[in-house]
Amino acid sequence: MISVDTNILVRILVDDPQQSSQVHSARRYVKQAEQVYVPQIVQVEMVWVLESAYRLTREQVGHLLEHLGRNTSFFLQNELNYRVALNAYKTKRADFADYLIWAESQAAGHSLLTFDKKLGREKDVICIS
Repeated sequence: MISVDTNILVRILVDDPQQSSQVHSARRYVKQAEQVYVPQIVQVEMVWVLESAYRLTREQVGHLLEHLGRNTSFFLQNELNYRVALNAYKTKRADFADYLIWAESQAAGHSLLTFDKKLGREKDVICIS
């Protein structure tokens, strides 16, 4: 098993014609490795890159996140929390990173304190102003 950083993961998931050699290289290495560990910080950074640099819609990003979660070649750090965050991201309005923070807080048995009104609607979230 190998671990990947954000740039490698994005190259695996996105056919970027401007980075075709990197796309090919990343996919070749991953195919040889067969199993890929995706750290949680890479999960968060990937969404940010897809939304900001590639200007993908929330629906497109959600589709890629679902693919990542279904593909047995990928081993996700804290997979259960990833799935909780993904489900919330697909159906609600806050950012994926915020939902992952919320899922981690829930798993640890803690309430989450935030200024984010979108996230503030979730169970055990205290929204202050």
